[in-house]
Amino acid sequence: MVSRPERLLRHREDPASATFLELFFDLAFVFALNQLTMVLLADLSIAAALRGAILLAALWWLWVATTWSADWYAPGALVLRVVLIGAALGGLLMGTAVPSALGGRAELFAGALVATELGRGLLGLLVLRNHPRQRRTVRILCWSVVSGALWMAGVFTPTARVPLWLLALAIHYLGPSLGWPVPGLGRATPEEHQLTGRHLAERYQQVFVISLGELVLTAGLGYARAGTGLAHTVAFVLVFATAVLLGLLYVTPAGQQLAPAIQRADPTRFGAGSAYLHLVIVGGVVATAAGAELVIARPDEAGAVAFVVTGPALFLTGRLLLSTAIHRRLSWPRLVGVPLLVVVGVVTTGLPLLAATAATTVLLSVVAVVERAGVFSTRQVV
Repeated sequence: MVSRPERLLRHREDPASATFLELFFDLAFVFALNQLTMVLLADLSIAAALRGAILLAALWWLWVATTWSADWYAPGALVLRVVLIGAALGGLLMGTAVPSALGGRAELFAGALVATELGRGLLGLLVLRNHPRQRRTVRILCWSVVSGALWMAGVFTPTARVPLWLLALAIHYLGPSLGWPVPGLGRATPEEHQLTGRHLAERYQQVFVISLGELVLTAGLGYARAGTGLAHTVAFVLVFATAVLLGLLYVTPAGQQLAPAIQRADPTRFGAGSAYLHLVIVGGVVATAAGAELVIARPDEAGAVAFVVTGPALFLTGRLLLSTAIHRRLSWPRLVGVPLLVVVGVVTTGLPLLAATAATTVLLSVVAVVERAGVFSTRQVV
């Protein structure tokens, strides 16, 4: 007879598709990404961009940890519904706090993350009692308590907030790779951290589409505000073309191989690594959205070229590393494309933003065409 906790866990025969509540949870992430784009546009300094990266890393961790939980529990389990609804509320509160997350709303941003993490862990302890998988929950909860203490310490010590939060993020991101070791319990085994390739690959594709949606939404709203002048229209078309190219570069060729790669790999390595590389990919799309707003609003002005170039460069870097991790081969078009984007940024520094955007779009087009045509062979990575 199957025990009650066993019925709550995902099994091989369970559907791998995302549930309705997982997509509902993603809506909170949509809002948070939009808030983050607005934060980047409010202050174009490097320091502000780094602060935005901290906030994105925290939001991404909420998404990843929730997605892993959804992969471990059975799709129809009540505990999963509670986890997803709670995470949606937590993500919505974090998104609300994003504009002042490092200032007056730090307690809301950090508190929502910590409450979601601890609530998920405590719920797991309750529903998986007397089951071997409860050990995994205990390990994760112990690490969440330590990181949560650092998040809250940062709330009450503003002068040390950034380093404390960076340390908390390091604990979050190191935990899965190390197997969440805890004295007396040891590390989680690969079986405990096992991930379903089809489910995870689908979820990564969905969150990537969400980030592309933020880019398209930002471009559309920016064009509506800017008017239909020739320069604004050309900028809008170039941004739309960039969104299409980013989508094509994501799905081919390695995007189709992500599911089996996750399924057959060591989950403590590739399972965690693929999540972190998607953070770079999504971060690149968010930065591209900020650049899109700038070029559509001020196509004839010079300056802020870094936002136009940095987003696509980050995306290509993350996508290159993901392809390398899947195939153990380097994609030469992407590898060459990243430094060429940097060159574009340097060359177009004093030119109108429209020129920088046009050059970036042309370069992405060349990378996509050359890679799809297979003109250059890839090289095996040792």
